[in-house]
Amino acid sequence: MIALLLLLVPLLGGIVTFFLKSDNTARNWSLLTAIATLLVAFLGLAVYNKPECLSFQADWIQPLGASFALKLDGLGYTLSLLGALALPLIFVATWHRQYPNAKNFFGWMLLGLAGMLGVFMAMDALLFYFFWELALIPMYFICSQWGGEKRIPVTFKFFIYTFFGSILMLVALIYIYFQTPNHSFAIADFYKAGQALSYNDQMWLFWLLFIAFAVKMPIFPFHTWQPDTYEQSPTAATMVLSGIMVKMGVLGLLRWVLPIVPQAAYSWGDLTSSMAVIGIIYASLIAMRQDDMKRLIAYSSIAHIGLMAIAIFSETQSSFQGVMIQMFNHGINIIALWMVVEIIERQFGTRKMSELGGLAQKAPVLAIFFVLFAFANIALPLTNAFVGEFLMFNGILNSKVTNYNVVFTVLAGLGIILGAVYTLRMTRKVFYGPVNALTANAVDIKWNEKIILSLIAVVIIVMGVYPQPALNFTQAITDELLKQADILHLLKK
Repeated sequence: MIALLLLLVPLLGGIVTFFLKSDNTARNWSLLTAIATLLVAFLGLAVYNKPECLSFQADWIQPLGASFALKLDGLGYTLSLLGALALPLIFVATWHRQYPNAKNFFGWMLLGLAGMLGVFMAMDALLFYFFWELALIPMYFICSQWGGEKRIPVTFKFFIYTFFGSILMLVALIYIYFQTPNHSFAIADFYKAGQALSYNDQMWLFWLLFIAFAVKMPIFPFHTWQPDTYEQSPTAATMVLSGIMVKMGVLGLLRWVLPIVPQAAYSWGDLTSSMAVIGIIYASLIAMRQDDMKRLIAYSSIAHIGLMAIAIFSETQSSFQGVMIQMFNHGINIIALWMVVEIIERQFGTRKMSELGGLAQKAPVLAIFFVLFAFANIALPLTNAFVGEFLMFNGILNSKVTNYNVVFTVLAGLGIILGAVYTLRMTRKVFYGPVNALTANAVDIKWNEKIILSLIAVVIIVMGVYPQPALNFTQAITDELLKQADILHLLKK
């Protein structure tokens, strides 16, 4: 029942938000709802050893063989915890940001979280697709109503990209559905039906599924919607898009691609990994040329997600475990960077690095936090990102499903070097150097921002210094993922 409760709290809370009388009441209510969602997620951790408490199933559309099946397995729980943790942090960090018609803004934010949690927990293909679309709709309204000057064309592009991918995925799911013996959308039946498909069928079905998830992540060349959308969206929505929503695509590869079309995943693995490598290098080079902090961080996210994609198609225990850990850590780190950008933009009215400088002299606490977050972004040892990236590189290098493991490792490693270049350059231009006329009257961060950034800093340091609990938790998850994809190794023999 915890899975159902985790879904219902933000869903019902979001619906109630639309009918509240004042924006201040809506802001307080949305924060309480987000905290309640987090408490339910922590309750799930407390009873994690009792699987019967973490799942829910009921009849949904019986004539189609679709059920309302939710389950907080290891993969789903990791991402659900990330979403439940992120939203209250985002609400508190942006507490002083004023939104026109704020009750609708917060209502859509909660409904978006409910949709994403549904994606993470769905164990029925039709239910998965339902929540996939439900998560998209609130983000569309948020970006189109509270975004920047170019929000309308940018949001339209975002919608077209993601909707096109969704249609391709729906076609694939319907085809596989008709291959199931009992015409069922249950995930177990999809695994059996998909693995029984002919090689040729798997080859074209792979691309229908992969493109849908590659757009969401995004992976080159399906990424072009992302920088503009991140730039034009209100920063709170950008945090959700980059910290949580992109993980829907990563989960899609792990749960709905590798186990369903394993032969095709093996055959197309080198090509998809090559696309991800190109994306890492390309996005990193473009990031080095950016003056807008939002666009720089957006391109940085493309590079980080590209590394996860290569690790997934490497199909080793180390790479899978690295992806599991890094999905959570990347979400925390990227949200932290967006929070600093939000603070700077709210105070100075600009995100351009060329117009800033010397903030460390006027806002030393903010500077300390940002330097830590920058180090985490480039996976410096003793930060949380180092653990996940080290495991992913180790898995890629030792992959047995590709002959280009060394090439992929070296080229992806260039992304780490380039990432250090553009991240440290941003740190230097914004926080160091002489104070200018714009930053001369800068003030340090407020109490609510100090609390939130401190909590994130603790997570970054603790998980970087002592990652063993995370390693223990993800061990069983990666074992299960390897079992689901084990048919690949049988096919190779």
